[in-house]
Amino acid sequence: MKVGILQKAFDNYTDDQKKVYDRALEDLKKAGVQTTPVDYTEDLGMIRFLLTAEAAAAFDDITRDGQVRNLRGQTAGDWPNTFRTSRLIPAVEYIRAQRARTLMVEKFEAFMEPWDAIVIPPNALLTTTNLTGNPQVVMKCGFTETTRTSDGAKIQVPRSISFLGKIYDEGSPLRVALAYESVTDWHRKNPSLTA
Repeated sequence: MKVGILQKAFDNYTDDQKKVYDRALEDLKKAGVQTTPVDYTEDLGMIRFLLTAEAAAAFDDITRDGQVRNLRGQTAGDWPNTFRTSRLIPAVEYIRAQRARTLMVEKFEAFMEPWDAIVIPPNALLTTTNLTGNPQVVMKCGFTETTRTSDGAKIQVPRSISFLGKIYDEGSPLRVALAYESVTDWHRKNPSLTA
């Protein structure tokens, strides 16, 4: 298999998270997965609103009947207000953005063409893949500790690694995920819910 890795995105982590990801990438090598660095820059600011429009359509019933008021977070940038404001997106702009989305899907598929899968950290290429529909397998790869703000207790936070595939090819990223799982036991571990 030809597997790329979005190395620059992994290099952005520091401290405990960096240790978790360095270990995960070493485990991937132990599984026999050879990776080649790849680079892709998201440039989607102008059509990102399509995602909020799609979310608003999914929650349209509760927006119309007022139950949206019962959701947590009612300030300007919270989800309930994006559901409300997305109703005001002009149809012409929505259609033009869908045309741009088609071009973006073609561009991303050209990027993916040489690769069976791409290894990425969490949230890397998230806007792109939400708009393109590329399949992604997310696996636990370790834990870091953080302090819970309410009482100061230390809690474990699971970290994940993702394997991204081409459109309509779930099998390739699943094969890489299975290889990773075969040399680790993170899939059997869960964080403590009590401190």
